Amino acid sequence: MAEKTRDEKVLERRLRELEVKYRGELFSSDAKEKIGAELEIVESELEDSEKEEGKEKKESMKQIKLDMKKLESDIEKAGEEKAAGKEKGKKKKGVEKKIKKEVVKVVKVQKPKIKKSEIKKSEIKELKVKEPKVEKSAEAVGKPSQAEIKKCTENILKIKKEMGKVVMGQEKIVNGLIMGLLCNAHVLVEGVPGIAKTLAIRALASASGCSVKRIQFTVDMLPTDIIGITTYTPEKGFEIIKGPIFANFLIADEINRAPPKTQSALIEGMQEKQVTIGREKFHLPAPFFVMATENPIENAGVYPLPEAQIDRFLFKLIMGYPESEVEKKVMSTNITLKKFEEFGLKAVTTPEEIVKMQEIVKKVYLDENIKNYILSIVRKTREKDFENSEYILYGSSPRASIGLFIASKANALMNKRDYVLPEDVKKVVFDVMRHRLVLSYKATIQKVSPDSIIKEILNSVRVE
Repeated sequence: MAEKTRDEKVLERRLRELEVKYRGELFSSDAKEKIGAELEIVESELEDSEKEEGKEKKESMKQIKLDMKKLESDIEKAGEEKAAGKEKGKKKKGVEKKIKKEVVKVVKVQKPKIKKSEIKKSEIKELKVKEPKVEKSAEAVGKPSQAEIKKCTENILKIKKEMGKVVMGQEKIVNGLIMGLLCNAHVLVEGVPGIAKTLAIRALASASGCSVKRIQFTVDMLPTDIIGITTYTPEKGFEIIKGPIFANFLIADEINRAPPKTQSALIEGMQEKQVTIGREKFHLPAPFFVMATENPIENAGVYPLPEAQIDRFLFKLIMGYPESEVEKKVMSTNITLKKFEEFGLKAVTTPEEIVKMQEIVKKVYLDENIKNYILSIVRKTREKDFENSEYILYGSSPRASIGLFIASKANALMNKRDYVLPEDVKKVVFDVMRHRLVLSYKATIQKVSPDSIIKEILNSVRVE
């Protein structure tokens, strides 16, 4: 259908405004008569118009007349309701003046010029104006806007700056912790004692404005020491005492010192973001982030983490010794000589902003080719069709694919991009997959590391 002329649009808009704005309002009898007179003028002009135009135009004009008659009928109905005492007429005079002005505006509108049934009867009858076509914004198509990306990167830089006051020379660990938080996931940090594993998560919690609690795992710990218990006292009866897991940031220090039963108390909270105490379920606060540390050099008095639990950590970060120049600074500025509060870390974000950033990460664009690239990497660990595949006992689970999917998005966002590149996948693949590869006893004897296997897989897989 051809586009309506300007005059046609103006007339229809005026009719619609009158119908919506003044239907059901009160009108006096003299106002109704004046309006009727004005409507007769319009009818007269429409009749003249009918004589001048062809058959198609007559039909359209008749329909407009019907609409005007309908408006007059509505006005009469409103007057009858007023006479019956159903409504009060305090605003009658003001309404009368408004309707007079509006009718005059309608009457002054030029006669529409209609060409060959440009207007459908149903469209005139319903008096509906089509909504203009609006280009889809970044939010409409699911991608984060530039403003959102800018806000996220600013928050990330602020967090890094605050953490840099106490954590020195561990940029890779800091980035890994922030990415784990952006992915709404958990991080396992492995390293020798005394290299600021616990300090890093405390700094991140302080900079993000979130609550933090710490659990020092020991061999005699029970699951209730983590999640909480149901107690009974004669004065209060039964009540729930919540454990330290009810915090935004939970530091599970030396998690491999506790037996598997105690370690497994974290599994429900890490995956479902809830815990069960007695017969009740309790949701954990958002965001909920677990950073567990483990000591790799001791064999006595430690227990290996269950595979079901270790698979729930998005990253396994390997924290090494600092560089010489960095260690020199640490000697004069460290947590042993100063209290943590003396470093003056400030909260630069809020838990609510962290949750928003987690939602923005999900909107980062990831192409089908990148998805296929991720699948090829993960499935290589199961198909075992490369040179040193004999060292793999069990391949990575689907959580590896999910982890690479979301972690590569977080890495792209940290680099101020709203789309994922293959380099983002390569950047996070070691942290995501090294703890998900179960190597054989032969690999342990020959000191073949998961990282060397992953590197070989990357060399054998290409982006299509």
